[in-house]
Amino acid sequence: MLRKIYPLASCSARAEPRLCYVTFGQPPAIMNFYREKRMAHKPAPSAVAIHELIAGRWSPRAYSSEPVSRENLHAVLEAARWAPSSYNAQPWRFLVFDRSVDEVAFKQAFATLVPFNQAWNAPAPVLIAVTTLTRTSKGEVNRCAQYDAGAAAMALVLQAHALGLAAHQMSGFDPNAFRKAFDLPNDVEPIAFISLGHFGDVEKLDPVLREREKSVRQRLPLAEIAYGGGWKKAF
Repeated sequence: MLRKIYPLASCSARAEPRLCYVTFGQPPAIMNFYREKRMAHKPAPSAVAIHELIAGRWSPRAYSSEPVSRENLHAVLEAARWAPSSYNAQPWRFLVFDRSVDEVAFKQAFATLVPFNQAWNAPAPVLIAVTTLTRTSKGEVNRCAQYDAGAAAMALVLQAHALGLAAHQMSGFDPNAFRKAFDLPNDVEPIAFISLGHFGDVEKLDPVLREREKSVRQRLPLAEIAYGGGWKKAF
């Protein structure tokens, strides 16, 4: 079941100003109030009500350099593990670069990002490369591989949001440089990067990115992305 948020007083006698995130059937995980209050809320201005986990997820660029706990890293990867896939092939493969664990590998991965993405990701503690196996177990081309990997990536970033973490997906990197740096097999396709961390100070971003960070989120209207019974027929 989805998490509910309660004041600490409802789940512990301790007096510090913290929040208690409770998942039914599991012990509560205590999160630091002073850190998590930096979390920027930009709910989607949706045309109809949608679940908070979906409406609340967005792609921030202001990161803190604070490390992400191994527990939280395991949680986001576990969420991705349970994504749906065609024939349950599970073709996604994630390469995790944790600056606090292996700074050399992190810097190698970071170097493959385009300069624009390097600039605002400088404090980010974790990079996750999203790759996929392009062939099935029978050696045939898996035409759903990227679709399935995208579903797993979405599960990952939704879990990150549920944990109060910031996550930003990026296509801006050099796939060939990444393939060479990490010796990817020929049947593995690098698709994207996800940077992951705790929310940082928006005011430390450059003025253009600061404005983007504070701007209202936008999407195409439903009529432009959903058709009813035929191409471009009104839904």
